[in-house]
Amino acid sequence: MSDLEDELASWMRAAQAGDAAAYRRLLATLADMLRRWVRRELARQGYEIAEAEDIVQETLLAIHLKRASWDADRAILPWLRAVTRHKLIDNLRRRGRRIMVPVDDVLETLAAPEPEQTLSADALDRHLATLPPGQSQVVRAISVDGLSPTETAQRLSLSEGAVRVALHRGLAALAAAARRSET
Repeated sequence: MSDLEDELASWMRAAQAGDAAAYRRLLATLADMLRRWVRRELARQGYEIAEAEDIVQETLLAIHLKRASWDADRAILPWLRAVTRHKLIDNLRRRGRRIMVPVDDVLETLAAPEPEQTLSADALDRHLATLPPGQSQVVRAISVDGLSPTETAQRLSLSEGAVRVALHRGLAALAAAARRSET
C-alpha cells in the first residue's frame, strides 16, 4: 500500500472508532482527491467538469453513510473508487446521459453474434402454402420479392389497405405456426 492509502485507512479506522478530528482530515483529503478523480473522468467521457462538485458531494455523503461497509483489513482506495464510480454513473444517468465505454474495454466479454437462420426455398414455399392464397401472395411479394405495399397492391389488383391487412394476418399466422413448432 502507498503512504497515502495507509494514511487514509488509518484515518478511516480512527473515524470509525469515534475520532472526529481524524474523520475531518479524512473528508478534507478525500474531497480534494474526489474532485480530481471526478473531473478527470468527466473530461475523459466528454462531459462538462462543472458537474463535478455535485458528484463529489454525493460521493462524500455516500462514503459517510456507507463507511461501515469498508473492511478495515482491505485496501481503502479501491473501495473509495468504487463508491465514486457508482455516484458518477448515478448522477449522469439522472441527467439522461450515458457513459461511453470503449468497445475495446469489453470486447472479450461480448458474445459472438448468433448466425441468422435462413429458410431454404422449399421450406419457405411449405410455410407460405399454409396461408390462404391472398395472404401468401402478399407475404411473398413484400417479404420475399421486396416490393412495397403500393407495388404489391398494383400487381395483385388490391387496395393498399387490403395488402397491409393481408400482410399483417399472414405474418401473424406464420409466427403462430413457428411458435407451435418450437414447443
